[in-house]
Amino acid sequence: MTSSKTSKEKYVVLSITLVFLIIIFLLSFTPRLLAESNETEDEDLLNKLLQLQQTLQFIQDYYVDEEKVTTDQLMEGAMKGMFDSLGDPHSMYLSEKEMKDMQETTTGKFGGVGLFIYKDEEGTEVSRPIPGTPAYKAGVLAGDLIIAVNGENIVGMEIDDVVDRLKGVPGTEVTMTIRRGKTRVFDITVVRDNIELPTVTRDMILKDIAYLHIIQFTPLTDERVIEALDYFKKNNYKALIIDLRSNPGGLLDSVVKVADHFFEPGQLLVGTKSRIPEEEIEFYSQKKKLVSDDIPIVILTDQFSASASEILTGALKDTGRAYVIGQNSYGKGSVQQIRGIGGAGFRLTIAKYYTPNKIFIDGKGIAPDKEIKEATLTDEEEASLQRFLDKNKITQFLEDNPAPSEKDINVFLKQIKQEGYTIQDRYIRKLIRNEINRTNNDPPVYDLDFDLELQEAVYYIRHYKGEAQ
Repeated sequence: MTSSKTSKEKYVVLSITLVFLIIIFLLSFTPRLLAESNETEDEDLLNKLLQLQQTLQFIQDYYVDEEKVTTDQLMEGAMKGMFDSLGDPHSMYLSEKEMKDMQETTTGKFGGVGLFIYKDEEGTEVSRPIPGTPAYKAGVLAGDLIIAVNGENIVGMEIDDVVDRLKGVPGTEVTMTIRRGKTRVFDITVVRDNIELPTVTRDMILKDIAYLHIIQFTPLTDERVIEALDYFKKNNYKALIIDLRSNPGGLLDSVVKVADHFFEPGQLLVGTKSRIPEEEIEFYSQKKKLVSDDIPIVILTDQFSASASEILTGALKDTGRAYVIGQNSYGKGSVQQIRGIGGAGFRLTIAKYYTPNKIFIDGKGIAPDKEIKEATLTDEEEASLQRFLDKNKITQFLEDNPAPSEKDINVFLKQIKQEGYTIQDRYIRKLIRNEINRTNNDPPVYDLDFDLELQEAVYYIRHYKGEAQ
């Protein structure tokens, strides 16, 4: 069966237009590449564009399910395929929603209610509210279950769809139906506001050790780090721990500004290598340092410390300014540029970076000066732990003992052993602490009791140049 003449004419016009759009796109985004190519390469490129146009037209004319051959859908598929062919997990086509999410990350703010949430089979559970936000002020608590938004049942809904319903223009209202405990159900209505993505937390350890946790690098990170350093100075800090574990990275200019605080002007912080000379840049410290050289620094990393967090680690480690404890970092030593195409866009790797010692860490990561990690469980322990978690033993224990004493915990540990579970006491205690913190609106910034890497950092500092006073 063939399509009508009118339909074919429409597709021909559409396809010709598409070819011109692709050519304009290529001329706009790759002028240097085309300028350097010879006539044969130009002709080959145009032939390939014509093949693409012919393929698109054939699909639109003959594919069996007509509703699946919209131009937008086919173009999005072609764009995704083009980036997938690079084999680079960091270069990709971004849909309109993905582009919007990316912009929120790079600006550090969005309109919403201020909650960390995750999917639960009975709804969406609140991990914790962000202090100072509408949800926090309205009394939403960690552990609350959101079961509806603006009257719409969200049980079984994907987490991204729930987030979309909670976000919105600042100044607009949203009503969340909350289930607290097993039976209490009520509505909370809040007015959305501009929410700042948390980027830094800080506290003092044992009175004189400063603890700085950098969660990610946004345009606001440098300002928050300066505030933290001022807080540490007022508290007469003698040493500094920078926690970069699970920090996925962020903006290059943000981490460069942060690294600048640890050096006098003129120190190489990071450099980039690219096929395009204009993209090869070296970043040097420019301002008077805020952290004195007599302050020992320890950096904590793990396998999820990536990108910008590795730049800061590399700058401080290569120059001998910091001692690194933890695990080998992720190894994302590349720089991406984000470009918009209408409402959508793409992210493309344009360079790789190197540390002050001219080390390219892409695919390799940065090795710690001292590796520290939790002991690997045996197969028997792993199976026992899984059975334990499947039975929700911790949740049941805390429901019966909301504020467990040491005696309560010891009775529980004894009971666990009697039931045949082969799990170390320390591991169970850590799970109890994690669950208590998870349902706490203001959880502690650090946990020195169970954090092995942090314990090692404190030990190193205490023996760095004698006991800190």
